[in-house]
Order: sequence, then C-alpha cells, then structure tokens
Amino acid sequence: MSPRTWRNLKREFRRSALAKVGAVLFGGVVLVAVFAPLLAPHNPTAQHLDLEFLPPLGFSASRTVSTTQMVNGSVETVQNTTFVAASPSYPLGTNGLGQGVLSRVIYGARTSLVVGLLGVLVAAVIGVPVGLTAGFYGGNVDDALMRAADVMLAFPSLVLAVSLVGLFGTATIEVPDPWVALGLAPNMPPTFTIPGTVVLVVGLVNWVWLARIARGEALTVSEEEYVKAARSIGASDVHVVRKHVFPNALTPILVLATTQVAAIILLESSLSFLGFSGTTLSWGFNIQNGQSYLAEAWWVATFSGIGIVLAVMSVNFLGDWFRDALDPGVEGEGGV
Repeated sequence: MSPRTWRNLKREFRRSALAKVGAVLFGGVVLVAVFAPLLAPHNPTAQHLDLEFLPPLGFSASRTVSTTQMVNGSVETVQNTTFVAASPSYPLGTNGLGQGVLSRVIYGARTSLVVGLLGVLVAAVIGVPVGLTAGFYGGNVDDALMRAADVMLAFPSLVLAVSLVGLFGTATIEVPDPWVALGLAPNMPPTFTIPGTVVLVVGLVNWVWLARIARGEALTVSEEEYVKAARSIGASDVHVVRKHVFPNALTPILVLATTQVAAIILLESSLSFLGFSGTTLSWGFNIQNGQSYLAEAWWVATFSGIGIVLAVMSVNFLGDWFRDALDPGVEGEGGV
C-alpha cells in the first residue's frame, strides 16, 4: 500500500470507535484460534457422562429423574428432582456428553476463522481473475463470464452450498496441531480438522461478489489514459492488467473481501448446523447439538451463538473501517 493509504488507515482508526472495537474483538478471536490447545481447560472431544449438563458458574440447574417403584403392590413411576451445581473446572458448563462448553467454543473459533480466511482466498483466486478479464476485454467475453456469474446469483447461498456439498461429498484435511506436537498441550487432540469441502464450497458460492466488484473497477480503470498509453507502446494485456488494472482495483476488492469473511463464517456455521461440516468442533455444530436442550441446558448452544455474533461483528467493524479509510467517495464515521 502507498504511504497515503497507510495514513488514511491510521487516521480513520484513530477517529473510529467501532474500528477499535472491531480490532480488539477480531484480535481476540485470532488469539483464541491460534492458541486454542493452550487456552482450552479440557480436551473438547473427551466425554465424561457423569458430568453431563453442568451449568455455568453462577447458575444452577434442576434435573428430573424418573424411576419405578412398588407402591402398595403396584408399579408406579416416581419423578425425583435434584439440583446440579456449577463446577469451577467447567466455567461455561458442559453438554450432554460431559464435554466442556468453554473448550468447544475455543476450538470452534479456530474452525470458523480458518474456514473464513481460506474461503475468502478461494473466492478471490476464482473471482478476481474472472472479474478483471471480463472488465478488461468487455464485449462477448464480458457477457459470457457475467452470465455465468448471474446463474450463480440466481440460487440462494445456503441452497447452493448444500447442493455443492452433496456433489463433492464431505472431505476433511487433518493438520497436526503444532502445540500438541511440541508437547505443550499433551492432553488435547493431536490434529486439527479443516473441513476441505466447506472451504471449497464457500469459495465457489462467494466468488461472484468479488468478480463483480473486480469487473466494475476494471471497466473504469481500462478507460484511463495511462492504460491506453501502456497499450499504445505495445505492452501486453497481461502486463497492463498486472501493473495497472489490478493495483488500482485492489482497494475495493480488499474492502469486500473483509466483509466476505463475516458472510463465510455465517455460511460455515449454517452448514455445520445442518451436519455438512465434517468436523464436530464448530460453533454451528454446538448450536445444533444444544437446540434440543434450550429449555433445561441453554448454555450448550448460547455461548457458541455469542461467539458467532462477536466474530461477525468484529469483521464487519473492520470492513467498515477499511471502506471509510480507503474509499474517498464514502463519508463514514470518520470520513475521508
């Protein structure tokens, strides 16, 4: 980025309270995701059935157990209600398998962040070249590529994602956890599961938006005098796009890519909720796992939902900061 761009980013950051909040929240999500094995108090996959549905600290939960007893020569069902106290070892409680909710929320942050960043990368690798090609050449090339993009836009994102998962199947990538490999977290899962199909699917669903913004910028930049001058002296199309069109289209692409991370986190959570993720260490899976127990064990789903809200809010705040600082035509909180 140019020195002027850095100055705009710094000035807008100083003037925008939401940018500071977004940076703190997103930085927290990143730290939690990176250091998940060191921060999680328990193995998120270990089951302790004798500790099921422990409430969070500061709360208590009632549990009704039905037993059969002989009363006056007949069998009757007797219901006994007991109260379960919270445990300091599980500050956010446990789920139906006795797994710590805090540990699962921490590991869920890693899944959402990895899918969000890799999904945007896949979308950019597909969408940006398509958009730049369509905008630079125009004519039939533009029509063909943009009609293909319109076909993708005709389907709701979640429906298209579910269809693509059904087409490609569920594929996962097992990555060794470096903290466990170094012996710093020996009781944690030795590998981390990247839902490969979900990363590919969210990229295929969201590349259209990046392609459309790249096309619009390429159409504008291609008409500039310096681009015409470069072509008049014999510069190749690849050289013109790489040296002139793409750098000048990069700012709006970065702004949109930032906000797309939030959209992909939501889409990944939806797919995990529906059971298409391929990993159980996901915020969406935690919500699906706790939806049947909202009345008596609300914490199983609630804290993962809060994690999704905070992650999406942080990314959107950062996206607004980028937009206000890098787009001179937008008057945001700080304005440029």
